[in-house]
Amino acid sequence: MDQTDVDFEVLSLGIVVCIIAFSLLSKAISRTILTLPILFVGLGLLCAPVIPALGSQEDLLGTARLVAEITLVLVLFTDASSVRFAQLRSTFTIPLRMLVIGMPATIALGTVVVGFINPETGVAMALLTAALLTPTDAALGQTVVSSPEVPRHLSQSINVESGLNDGLALPFVLFGAILASESAAGTDGLMMMAITQVVLGPLVGIAVGWSAARALDYVQQRDWIVESAQGVVFLGTAFVSYLGSELVGGNGFIAAFVAGATFGNFYRHNIHFITEFMEGAGQLLTMTAFLIFGALMLPDALGHMNWPTVAVAVAFLTLVRMLPIVLSLAGTGLAVRDKLFLGWFGPRGLASILFTLIMMEEFDLPHADELLACVSLTVGLSVLLHGVSATPLAKYIGSFKETTQSDQENDAVPY
Repeated sequence: MDQTDVDFEVLSLGIVVCIIAFSLLSKAISRTILTLPILFVGLGLLCAPVIPALGSQEDLLGTARLVAEITLVLVLFTDASSVRFAQLRSTFTIPLRMLVIGMPATIALGTVVVGFINPETGVAMALLTAALLTPTDAALGQTVVSSPEVPRHLSQSINVESGLNDGLALPFVLFGAILASESAAGTDGLMMMAITQVVLGPLVGIAVGWSAARALDYVQQRDWIVESAQGVVFLGTAFVSYLGSELVGGNGFIAAFVAGATFGNFYRHNIHFITEFMEGAGQLLTMTAFLIFGALMLPDALGHMNWPTVAVAVAFLTLVRMLPIVLSLAGTGLAVRDKLFLGWFGPRGLASILFTLIMMEEFDLPHADELLACVSLTVGLSVLLHGVSATPLAKYIGSFKETTQSDQENDAVPY
């Protein structure tokens, strides 16, 4: 056994021990400002010095993409399965405003800000950067989503927005990548490919999600399936939608998102097995994804750090995110503190990282290394800032809970 094998086994042993330790102390940790992403990104940074000995940068990035891809497919499918079409008008007024008004406004403002901070990047790369840094990840502020202290209409809005905006941001990402691609001769073909992906992805998602829901209902009515196998059906449906869409030229992530929403709305039995699966295997995948990010991508981002990348990261976590969200919620009857709360909790995570890796692989982008560093730095700052602020801000906003509920009843705002 050579030294590389020994290093890998020692590293793997240490990581598994840390995962067990986190699981044993998970409830105690949840009472602190520490979060799963903070701890595992930090663990990744500690492992970073030995990572280069385990393989080439290209192979390691390929592994990072695979883990992030698997995790994101499951997250998109799971989050979308909780969305109910019949409730969108009455219950999801706030997240709908954040998605329909706030998200495009964020991309537009972000494009302007990136172009102002770094004019050399060009309009196309500014648009791509903005689109990549717009999707949010509720896992980075999980305390806010799960805390009973946070009013339900706020925590639900954050969760719904983060579940939906990954899929909705993809067309903007694809369009930005096409415009920024140095393969100018193939622009027409790339544009047609993007249109095909955006059209075929939802069609495959609808077909797979509806078929899986009907099939599972059918076998459950006849008592042909054991309860533990329902999670296998869920897992298989998520990946059939993704792989099937990729096979016919559609976008797999959009397909997974649409399949989850279709499955959740047409499935007639209890859907608790999806939550149970994600609390176990899903959490393990999330740990692995943030560990790899901390070990492989964040050190490179810190090495490329300069004032424009820091300025872009800070801007997207504050002004570029918060201003469009606050404006999009005008007229809802929400207090200013609630609007700022929703604006602040738009953390950047796995979707931004994965979309960047995919665009770098599929398109010949200028300044690709700087783009990856900028996105990684933004996600790293988000992990830290949104993680440490989640618990205290959840308690703060919870202190107004009774007043907020009373105001809602008086104003009759449809949350």
